[in-house]
Amino acid sequence: MTRILLVILLLMTTAGAVVTYGDPDQIARARENLNQILGRSTTTAALTPASAPAVQITRGQGGEFAFRAKINGVSAPMVIDTGATSVVLTWETAKAIGLPTDMLEYNVDLETAGGHTKAARLTLDRLAVGKLVEKSVPALVMQRGQMKTNLLGMSFLDRLESWGVRSDTLSLTGYPDVTGSVSPASRHRRPRTAVD
Repeated sequence: MTRILLVILLLMTTAGAVVTYGDPDQIARARENLNQILGRSTTTAALTPASAPAVQITRGQGGEFAFRAKINGVSAPMVIDTGATSVVLTWETAKAIGLPTDMLEYNVDLETAGGHTKAARLTLDRLAVGKLVEKSVPALVMQRGQMKTNLLGMSFLDRLESWGVRSDTLSLTGYPDVTGSVSPASRHRRPRTAVD
């Protein structure tokens, strides 16, 4: 009975701290005290925010930020292209990772450095750049022989919390995964940074 009264008193104290002060430190201390009374263990991981996944890519000798990504679980070379509105895959890469290249409808008009061409629109199940993992990523597949490099464009970069270039290093930072299943649509977007 005494234990129940102590729990009720502590809950009332915590509620009072929230209403009166709104002090996060005091609230955290009250929560920790409550857990101790109830015999629960508290860990620092439960009291600290999850860290955001981040990746750094060094500029190559050709001036590009090249790296290997995993597309639907298959490793493939890519280059960052902030001028591309979408992730763009070569036909050869799409074929290698098991996409149905012969069944795609190549009806998206594109202007590239090599001139006018057409691409097919699709959605990648999963695209991972190091620790940064995004699902259901819109992408384009080029016609066979039309492009030599896979491009990581804005359909991936727009999902990040921030990205930017400082000196010869590109930093990509995702959102902390608090629940373990944060969907891109449920995230609060913040302005991305691009520093050169």
